[in-house]
Parts: sequence; C-alpha cells; structure tokens
Amino acid sequence: MARDVDLIHHDSNVGLRSGPKVAAAVLVAVTDRTEPGVILTQRPKTMRKHPGQVAFPGGRMDDSDANLIAAALREAEEEVGLFASQVEIIGTLDVYRTITDYEVTPVVAVARPNLALVANEGEVEAIFEVPLSFLLDSRNHLTKKVVYDGLDREYFEIFWEDRRIWGATAAMIVNLSKRITWPL
Repeated sequence: MARDVDLIHHDSNVGLRSGPKVAAAVLVAVTDRTEPGVILTQRPKTMRKHPGQVAFPGGRMDDSDANLIAAALREAEEEVGLFASQVEIIGTLDVYRTITDYEVTPVVAVARPNLALVANEGEVEAIFEVPLSFLLDSRNHLTKKVVYDGLDREYFEIFWEDRRIWGATAAMIVNLSKRITWPL
C-alpha cells in the first residue's frame, strides 16, 4: 500500500485542507556517476511564494501536459534546461500532499552526468547537486516543529553545506530513502 510522507506523521492527514487539490510534479534527477548526486535548485529570494527555498525542478501540471511525468519533464526543461532526452525515467514515488493544497508526484529519473544546466533566472537562483548517499542517510534527516494554522506540525530538514532543504522537498527525499537502500 502506498503512503506519502506527510511531514513526520507518515500516515496522518491532520491539518490538511479538504477540497480540490492542484496536481503538480517534480523531477528527482539522480546523476549517473560512480557517486550519484541529486539535482536541486534554490529559488530566488525575490519570489513571492517560497522565496529562497531549495526545491526539485517542477511545478503544477498544465492542460498541455499528457501526464504528470510530462509535467515534471517540462518544468525541468523550463527551470534548468534539463531535457527529456537527457534523462531516463525510472518511475514515480508516492504523492506528497502539501498543506497548501498541492498533490505533488515525484518523478525519479537518471540523468547524464556533467550536463551544462542553465538556470531560468525568473524561477531559479542556483542549481546544485547533493550526493545521493548524503540525502539517503537518515542521520541527516532532522525533525523540527512549528505551529501552522493553529496546529502543531513536524517537518524534515536536511542541511547540505550552506543550504537548508526542508518541508516538502525534504519529505520527498525522506520518502525516497524509505524506498531504496544505499549502496545499491
């Protein structure tokens, strides 16, 4: 049975809003090298929503997208210049429901190493790669608490160098770590 990581409480929907959800997808691009990494982005601090946050390339599904995999690939191309021809789709992870009404499908792919990715300045401030082994190591999955909409919530944080990966992105990484073992 598929379960999504809802902050810390893996099987809890406490605090999630009812009503229509927005379909979205992100590309979890793992680089094909001896020591694989995961491609992540940092959003510009000037963005209205989620300024400065670390995220996978991705976003909401458009009417023109055939499916969620196509949405993730389109967004990756738009945000970082990662083309569908440069990745091999492996599959999808469990849907992650955000407290802001998004249902995000992580699409896992293997990407060629050493690609010349280019950030779309309107959406991406920086592109960087974190070693897969670091992201999958549960010792790097910190938990924090916050009050949101009057409810106590727990969320994941992962610190890589000077970057803070948290919230939905960190939860999807933790979910990935529960689906695969490393080293393979």
